[in-house]
Amino acid sequence: MFKRILRVFIVIVVLAVLVIVVGGIVGFNFLRDNGIKQYFATMKPPAATVSTTVAKPSNWTPGVEAIGTVRAVRGVDLTVETAGIVKEIPFHANQKVAANAVLLQLDDAVERADLDAQKAQAALDQTTLTRAVELTKRGVGSDSTLDTARAAASASASQVTRLQAVLDQKQLTAPFAGTVGIPRIDLGQYLAPGTAVVTLQDLDTMRVDFSVPEQQLPLLKIGQTVRLGLGGSDDMPFAGAIRGIDPKIDPSSRLVNIRAEVANPEGKLTPGQFVQVRVELPEEQNVLSLPQTALTTSLYGDYIFMVEPAKPAGAAPAQPAKPDEKPAAATDKPADPKPADAKPADAKPADAKPTDAKTADAKPADAMKPAVDAMKPAADAAKPADEATADAAKPAAADPAKPAAEGDKPALVLSQVFVKPGRRNQGMVEIIEGLKAGDEVVTAGQNRLFNGMTVNVDNTIDPTKSANKQADQQ
Repeated sequence: MFKRILRVFIVIVVLAVLVIVVGGIVGFNFLRDNGIKQYFATMKPPAATVSTTVAKPSNWTPGVEAIGTVRAVRGVDLTVETAGIVKEIPFHANQKVAANAVLLQLDDAVERADLDAQKAQAALDQTTLTRAVELTKRGVGSDSTLDTARAAASASASQVTRLQAVLDQKQLTAPFAGTVGIPRIDLGQYLAPGTAVVTLQDLDTMRVDFSVPEQQLPLLKIGQTVRLGLGGSDDMPFAGAIRGIDPKIDPSSRLVNIRAEVANPEGKLTPGQFVQVRVELPEEQNVLSLPQTALTTSLYGDYIFMVEPAKPAGAAPAQPAKPDEKPAAATDKPADPKPADAKPADAKPADAKPTDAKTADAKPADAMKPAVDAMKPAADAAKPADEATADAAKPAAADPAKPAAEGDKPALVLSQVFVKPGRRNQGMVEIIEGLKAGDEVVTAGQNRLFNGMTVNVDNTIDPTKSANKQADQQ
């Protein structure tokens, strides 16, 4: 019987231990999960670091932008007019040549021989003409003989001129001064008429052909300033002027062709090169603009993030009120012992009992013990009340200083504002609606920003400038 009771007792103890362990594990997990939820629910995201700029009116130079192709004002691919074998190539690639310089010599031995023979015949015919003129003056020659001699001399001179022209065709000369390209022929090669020999380009002045929509045609006129920039660069260091506007609009594309001329003294522009063209229009005043990095485009529209000080009404309960809640709770707790102060009053009947006891001939020492014992809880109850009052006074005195210190540097929050953008120029965008002068706008660091988020402003790096320029300034 005893063993059975012992076994039951052991089983009960084991079950109790298991219940306590399982209950502790479940309770711990519950408290942990609840604490994690409460932590993440009350956790504030850290302030993001952004770069900002202040919107202010500025001068705006509007323009018409297009894409163009560079060509030389004078540029040709030279070809030969007659057939022949290459005898001499008196130039090399990228050589600057003068006008009428010989670039190619074909074999002309036969043509020179024919020219020499014809010159001899022309000299004989000229002598015959002179003799006929003298005979006619003396009256011994007929007029028909003179006319025949004169015609023969004229025909011989014309034949000499023709053969000289044929001989000149054996040479290829530069029609104007410029830079030659890579020769496309070799010595001893037979060339047929029309064979391309080399390209000749005058690189001192370039022309740019581009097209603009018909809606922008009224904005353009002859002589307007044109700026050019190479592909992949925002700088437009080349300046020129419009020299021609096609009077006809292409009906298939609704575009009009424009031609401009640009000086190229350093030779940085090359014929056939792709360039960005901007025709500058008259300057405008008091235009609000922002760096293009400040504008974000989404399916709902274009928007910016403005930096504003946090509102006092929203900031007070968010930061300063939380520390005050703890002392208030602490004050309420010790407020309960105040009724303990009434215990001594309630204990007065205890004092009265000894008094009644005196009348009953009770001992005075024994009568005072209950009174002393009754006063101890009252004194002990007064201590937590005083401590609670002191603890409540400490945060009350310390917390008002915190908002005062924080008031010197108010927190900055974001405000998402939808705007209407306009024209763009040199990394800037015009803001037509949604922005006013003096607004502080985020220009960099917009990743993962949201409305009402706390931010820190750091303008040591300006994203609108290149890293090289900022390094030079620093």
